[in-house]
Amino acid sequence: MHVTLVHIHVKAEHVAGFIAATELNHNASIQEPGNLRFDLLQSPQDACRFILYEAYTNEDEARRHKETAHYLTWRDSVADWMASPRRGEPLIGLLPKVAQ
Repeated sequence: MHVTLVHIHVKAEHVAGFIAATELNHNASIQEPGNLRFDLLQSPQDACRFILYEAYTNEDEARRHKETAHYLTWRDSVADWMASPRRGEPLIGLLPKVAQ
């Protein structure tokens, strides 16, 4: 399983728009064949900080996600709303075990 934690810091005035845009991306992403999870998490200490938890069956499926129209729309929509650049942290998901 290929997991990415995407650390995101959004400008305060764009939090609601970011959540709405990410919900659209989420709804399409969970329909992708290799997607296992696509969660949006918000910090309880700082409402401007988020983590996207993205889990795909393998690295190829994760890479394909970044070629989809919904991802490209999301990326372009939220680009100017960032307080700092997004940071992806790739991880190898060990459990639960996923058949490939």
